[in-house]
Amino acid sequence: MQYSISELEQLSGVSSHNIRIWERRYNALKPSRTTGNKRFYDDDQLKRLLNITGLYYSGHKISAACAMGQSEIDAMLQQEFDATIAVENRYEYYISQIISNGLTYNEQQVNQLIASSFEQNGVLETYKFVLYPLLVRLGLMWRKESLCPSQEHFLSSIIRQKLYTAIDNHSVEEQLAASWLLFLPEDEDHDIGLLLASYLLRSAGNKVIYLGPKVPFFALESAVEATRPDNLFFFMTRMRPVNETRAYVSDLCKTFQDSGIFISGNPRLLSELNFSDQVKWLKDIRDFENVLETVK
Repeated sequence: MQYSISELEQLSGVSSHNIRIWERRYNALKPSRTTGNKRFYDDDQLKRLLNITGLYYSGHKISAACAMGQSEIDAMLQQEFDATIAVENRYEYYISQIISNGLTYNEQQVNQLIASSFEQNGVLETYKFVLYPLLVRLGLMWRKESLCPSQEHFLSSIIRQKLYTAIDNHSVEEQLAASWLLFLPEDEDHDIGLLLASYLLRSAGNKVIYLGPKVPFFALESAVEATRPDNLFFFMTRMRPVNETRAYVSDLCKTFQDSGIFISGNPRLLSELNFSDQVKWLKDIRDFENVLETVK
Protein backbone atom coordinates (compact mmCIF):
# COMPACT_ATOMS: atom_id res chain seq x y z
CA MET A 1 0.00 0.00 0.00
CA GLN A 2 0.94 3.65 -0.34
CA TYR A 3 0.64 6.13 2.53
CA SER A 4 0.83 9.89 2.70
CA ILE A 5 2.76 11.46 5.55
CA SER A 6 -0.53 12.34 7.29
CA GLU A 7 -1.64 8.71 7.06
CA LEU A 8 1.72 7.66 8.47
CA GLU A 9 1.11 10.05 11.37
CA GLN A 10 -2.27 8.46 12.11
CA LEU A 11 -0.91 4.91 11.96
CA SER A 12 2.21 5.53 14.04
CA GLY A 13 1.25 8.35 16.40
CA VAL A 14 4.38 10.26 15.34
CA SER A 15 3.57 13.77 14.14
CA SER A 16 4.29 14.69 10.54
CA HIS A 17 6.65 17.35 11.86
CA ASN A 18 8.72 14.78 13.76
CA ILE A 19 8.70 12.35 10.84
CA ARG A 20 10.24 15.06 8.64
CA ILE A 21 12.80 15.91 11.31
CA TRP A 22 13.77 12.24 11.71
CA GLU A 23 14.14 11.94 7.94
CA ARG A 24 16.25 15.06 7.67
CA ARG A 25 18.47 14.57 10.72
CA TYR A 26 18.75 10.80 10.97
CA ASN A 27 17.77 9.46 7.54
CA ALA A 28 15.05 7.40 9.28
CA LEU A 29 12.84 6.92 6.21
CA LYS A 30 13.26 7.23 2.48
CA PRO A 31 9.93 8.24 0.92
CA SER A 32 9.26 7.80 -2.75
CA ARG A 33 7.84 10.50 -5.01
CA THR A 34 4.85 10.57 -7.32
CA THR A 35 5.03 12.06 -10.78
CA GLY A 36 3.64 15.22 -9.17
CA ASN A 37 6.58 15.18 -6.73
CA LYS A 38 4.42 14.30 -3.70
CA ARG A 39 6.09 12.04 -1.18
CA PHE A 40 4.57 8.69 -0.26
CA TYR A 41 5.55 5.69 1.86
CA ASP A 42 5.06 1.95 1.38
CA ASP A 43 4.50 -0.92 3.84
CA ASP A 44 8.22 -1.36 4.41
CA GLN A 45 8.58 2.29 5.42
CA LEU A 46 5.57 2.03 7.73
CA LYS A 47 7.03 -1.05 9.43
CA ARG A 48 10.38 0.68 9.83
CA LEU A 49 8.73 3.71 11.43
CA LEU A 50 6.76 1.48 13.82
CA ASN A 51 9.95 -0.33 14.76
CA ILE A 52 11.85 2.93 15.31
CA THR A 53 8.96 4.24 17.43
CA GLY A 54 8.94 1.06 19.48
CA LEU A 55 12.67 1.32 20.12
CA TYR A 56 12.33 4.99 21.05
CA TYR A 57 9.55 4.34 23.58
CA SER A 58 11.49 1.44 25.08
CA GLY A 59 14.33 3.80 26.02
CA HIS A 60 16.63 4.10 22.98
CA LYS A 61 17.70 7.54 21.80
CA ILE A 62 15.99 8.45 18.56
CA SER A 63 19.35 8.92 16.86
CA ALA A 64 20.37 5.39 17.85
CA ALA A 65 17.01 3.88 16.85
CA CYS A 66 17.13 5.51 13.40
CA ALA A 67 20.73 4.35 12.90
CA MET A 68 19.89 0.69 13.46
CA GLY A 69 20.00 -1.54 10.42
CA GLN A 70 17.37 -4.15 9.66
CA SER A 71 19.45 -6.94 11.20
CA GLU A 72 19.67 -5.07 14.53
CA ILE A 73 15.95 -4.33 14.45
CA ASP A 74 15.21 -7.97 13.67
CA ALA A 75 17.25 -9.00 16.70
CA MET A 76 15.22 -6.63 18.89
CA LEU A 77 11.98 -7.99 17.45
CA GLN A 78 13.15 -11.52 18.11
CA GLN A 79 13.71 -10.65 21.77
CA GLU A 80 10.14 -9.33 21.97
CA PHE A 81 8.92 -12.41 20.12
CA ASP A 82 10.70 -14.72 22.56
CA ALA A 83 8.99 -12.93 25.45
CA THR A 84 5.62 -14.17 24.15
CA ILE A 85 6.61 -17.80 24.69
CA ALA A 86 4.19 -19.18 27.27
CA VAL A 87 5.46 -20.15 30.71
CA GLU A 88 3.68 -23.50 30.50
CA ASN A 89 3.88 -25.95 27.63
CA ARG A 90 0.12 -26.45 27.52
CA TYR A 91 -0.41 -22.75 26.76
CA GLU A 92 2.40 -22.64 24.21
CA TYR A 93 0.90 -25.66 22.48
CA TYR A 94 -2.33 -23.79 21.86
CA ILE A 95 -0.57 -20.59 20.74
CA SER A 96 1.69 -22.31 18.22
CA GLN A 97 -1.04 -24.59 16.89
CA ILE A 98 -3.54 -21.76 16.45
CA ILE A 99 -0.97 -19.71 14.53
CA SER A 100 0.05 -22.72 12.44
CA ASN A 101 -3.53 -23.43 11.42
CA GLY A 102 -4.29 -19.74 10.99
CA LEU A 103 -1.53 -19.42 8.40
CA THR A 104 -3.37 -21.99 6.27
CA TYR A 105 -6.84 -20.55 7.05
CA ASN A 106 -7.95 -23.79 8.70
CA GLU A 107 -11.03 -22.40 10.45
CA GLN A 108 -12.29 -25.73 11.76
CA GLN A 109 -9.03 -26.58 13.48
CA VAL A 110 -8.58 -23.08 14.94
CA ASN A 111 -12.12 -23.24 16.32
CA GLN A 112 -11.46 -26.61 17.88
CA LEU A 113 -8.21 -25.45 19.48
CA ILE A 114 -9.78 -22.36 21.07
CA ALA A 115 -12.81 -24.33 22.22
CA SER A 116 -10.52 -26.94 23.72
CA SER A 117 -8.54 -24.28 25.60
CA PHE A 118 -11.76 -22.68 26.88
CA GLU A 119 -12.83 -26.09 28.19
CA GLN A 120 -9.45 -26.95 29.74
CA ASN A 121 -8.35 -23.52 30.99
CA GLY A 122 -11.50 -21.38 31.10
CA VAL A 123 -12.17 -18.17 29.13
CA LEU A 124 -10.11 -15.91 31.40
CA GLU A 125 -7.07 -18.19 31.53
CA THR A 126 -7.29 -18.72 27.76
CA TYR A 127 -7.26 -14.98 27.15
CA LYS A 128 -4.43 -14.27 29.61
CA PHE A 129 -2.10 -17.08 28.60
CA VAL A 130 -3.16 -18.04 25.07
CA LEU A 131 -5.08 -15.36 23.17
CA TYR A 132 -3.33 -12.25 24.50
CA PRO A 133 0.20 -13.59 23.83
CA LEU A 134 -1.13 -14.84 20.49
CA LEU A 135 -2.27 -11.34 19.47
CA VAL A 136 1.05 -9.81 20.55
CA ARG A 137 2.91 -12.43 18.57
CA LEU A 138 0.77 -11.82 15.47
CA GLY A 139 1.70 -8.12 15.56
CA LEU A 140 5.39 -8.98 15.81
CA MET A 141 5.07 -11.51 12.99
CA TRP A 142 3.57 -8.83 10.74
CA ARG A 143 6.47 -6.51 11.48
CA LYS A 144 8.89 -9.37 10.76
CA GLU A 145 7.05 -10.03 7.47
CA SER A 146 6.14 -13.59 8.47
CA LEU A 147 2.41 -12.88 8.50
CA CYS A 148 0.09 -11.03 6.14
CA PRO A 149 -2.86 -8.85 7.26
CA SER A 150 -5.47 -11.28 5.96
CA GLN A 151 -4.14 -14.03 8.24
CA GLU A 152 -4.27 -11.71 11.25
CA HIS A 153 -7.86 -10.68 10.39
CA PHE A 154 -8.82 -14.33 9.95
CA LEU A 155 -7.61 -15.29 13.43
CA SER A 156 -9.01 -12.15 15.10
CA SER A 157 -12.44 -12.85 13.60
CA ILE A 158 -12.53 -16.33 15.11
CA ILE A 159 -11.45 -15.04 18.52
CA ARG A 160 -14.29 -12.49 18.43
CA GLN A 161 -16.81 -15.19 17.60
CA LYS A 162 -15.69 -17.25 20.60
CA LEU A 163 -15.97 -14.29 22.95
CA TYR A 164 -19.43 -13.42 21.63
CA THR A 165 -20.53 -16.97 22.39
CA ALA A 166 -19.12 -16.78 25.92
CA ILE A 167 -20.90 -13.46 26.50
CA ASP A 168 -24.22 -14.85 25.27
CA ASN A 169 -24.10 -17.50 27.99
CA HIS A 170 -24.65 -14.85 30.68
CA SER A 171 -28.21 -13.84 31.38
CA VAL A 172 -28.98 -10.11 31.48
CA GLU A 173 -31.36 -10.75 34.40
CA GLU A 174 -28.43 -11.76 36.61
CA GLN A 175 -26.66 -8.39 36.27
CA LEU A 176 -27.26 -6.75 39.65
CA ALA A 177 -24.07 -4.81 40.46
CA ALA A 178 -22.63 -1.64 38.86
CA SER A 179 -23.40 -0.47 35.34
CA TRP A 180 -20.60 -0.09 32.80
CA LEU A 181 -20.67 1.52 29.38
CA LEU A 182 -18.02 0.01 27.08
CA PHE A 183 -16.85 1.69 23.88
CA LEU A 184 -13.93 2.49 21.61
CA PRO A 185 -13.23 6.01 20.27
CA GLU A 186 -14.24 6.64 16.68
CA ASP A 187 -10.73 5.96 15.31
CA GLU A 188 -10.34 2.63 17.17
CA ASP A 189 -11.66 -0.69 15.87
CA HIS A 190 -9.68 -3.43 17.67
CA ASP A 191 -12.43 -4.61 20.00
CA ILE A 192 -11.21 -7.99 21.28
CA GLY A 193 -10.06 -6.53 24.62
CA LEU A 194 -13.40 -4.73 24.97
CA LEU A 195 -15.26 -7.98 24.35
CA LEU A 196 -13.24 -9.71 27.04
CA ALA A 197 -14.04 -6.86 29.44
CA SER A 198 -17.73 -7.32 28.65
CA TYR A 199 -17.47 -11.02 29.43
CA LEU A 200 -15.64 -10.45 32.74
CA LEU A 201 -18.03 -7.72 33.88
CA ARG A 202 -21.10 -9.80 33.10
CA SER A 203 -19.55 -12.79 34.84
CA ALA A 204 -19.15 -10.66 37.97
CA GLY A 205 -22.81 -9.63 37.88
CA ASN A 206 -22.41 -6.16 36.38
CA LYS A 207 -24.73 -4.51 33.90
CA VAL A 208 -22.97 -3.84 30.57
CA ILE A 209 -23.99 -1.36 27.88
CA TYR A 210 -21.78 -2.36 24.96
CA LEU A 211 -21.38 0.24 22.20
CA GLY A 212 -18.41 -1.40 20.47
CA PRO A 213 -15.82 0.22 18.20
CA LYS A 214 -15.68 3.57 16.41
CA VAL A 215 -18.10 5.51 18.62
CA PRO A 216 -18.28 9.25 17.83
CA PHE A 217 -18.24 11.55 20.84
CA PHE A 218 -21.76 12.85 20.21
CA ALA A 219 -23.07 9.27 20.14
CA LEU A 220 -21.28 8.54 23.41
CA GLU A 221 -22.95 11.58 24.98
CA SER A 222 -26.35 10.35 23.84
CA ALA A 223 -25.80 6.87 25.26
CA VAL A 224 -24.58 8.19 28.62
CA GLU A 225 -27.55 10.54 28.84
CA ALA A 226 -29.93 7.64 28.24
CA THR A 227 -28.27 5.02 30.48
CA ARG A 228 -26.50 6.98 33.26
CA PRO A 229 -23.74 4.37 33.74
CA ASP A 230 -21.67 4.22 36.91
CA ASN A 231 -18.48 3.74 34.90
CA LEU A 232 -17.09 4.18 31.39
CA PHE A 233 -14.44 1.84 30.05
CA PHE A 234 -12.53 2.11 26.78
CA PHE A 235 -9.28 1.22 25.05
CA MET A 236 -6.80 3.36 23.14
CA THR A 237 -4.43 1.04 21.29
CA ARG A 238 -3.31 3.14 18.33
CA MET A 239 -0.20 5.25 18.60
CA ARG A 240 -1.25 8.88 18.29
CA PRO A 241 0.03 12.29 19.35
CA VAL A 242 0.07 12.61 23.15
CA ASN A 243 -1.63 16.02 23.09
CA GLU A 244 -4.51 14.57 21.11
CA THR A 245 -4.94 11.74 23.62
CA ARG A 246 -4.72 14.10 26.58
CA ALA A 247 -7.41 16.35 25.08
CA TYR A 248 -9.74 13.41 24.46
CA VAL A 249 -9.47 12.13 28.04
CA SER A 250 -9.92 15.67 29.36
CA ASP A 251 -13.13 16.05 27.33
CA LEU A 252 -14.43 12.79 28.78
CA CYS A 253 -13.80 14.00 32.32
CA LYS A 254 -15.50 17.34 31.72
CA THR A 255 -18.51 15.84 29.96
CA PHE A 256 -19.11 12.80 32.18
CA GLN A 257 -18.31 14.08 35.67
CA ASP A 258 -20.72 11.67 37.38
CA SER A 259 -19.10 8.50 35.99
CA GLY A 260 -15.86 6.75 36.79
CA ILE A 261 -13.58 6.54 33.77
CA PHE A 262 -11.37 3.52 33.15
CA ILE A 263 -8.87 3.32 30.30
CA SER A 264 -6.61 0.58 29.00
CA GLY A 265 -4.52 0.04 25.90
CA ASN A 266 -1.15 1.11 24.56
CA PRO A 267 1.28 1.51 27.50
CA ARG A 268 3.77 3.51 25.43
CA LEU A 269 1.08 6.11 24.82
CA LEU A 270 -0.76 6.07 28.15
CA SER A 271 2.43 6.28 30.22
CA GLU A 272 2.93 9.78 28.78
CA LEU A 273 -0.29 11.03 30.43
CA ASN A 274 -1.05 12.32 33.93
CA PHE A 275 -4.53 11.15 34.91
CA SER A 276 -6.89 12.91 37.30
CA ASP A 277 -8.47 11.07 40.24
CA GLN A 278 -11.54 10.42 38.08
CA VAL A 279 -9.53 8.31 35.63
CA LYS A 280 -8.03 4.91 36.35
CA TRP A 281 -5.47 3.40 34.00
CA LEU A 282 -5.77 -0.39 33.93
CA LYS A 283 -2.33 -1.52 32.81
CA ASP A 284 -3.11 -5.22 32.49
CA ILE A 285 -5.77 -7.81 33.11
CA ARG A 286 -4.72 -8.14 36.75
CA ASP A 287 -5.61 -4.47 37.30
CA PHE A 288 -8.99 -5.15 35.74
CA GLU A 289 -9.58 -8.13 38.02
CA ASN A 290 -8.75 -5.94 41.02
CA VAL A 291 -11.30 -3.39 39.86
CA LEU A 292 -13.96 -6.09 39.69
CA GLU A 293 -13.30 -6.79 43.36
CA THR A 294 -13.49 -3.16 44.51
CA VAL A 295 -15.76 -1.13 42.20
CA LYS A 296 -19.49 -1.59 42.71
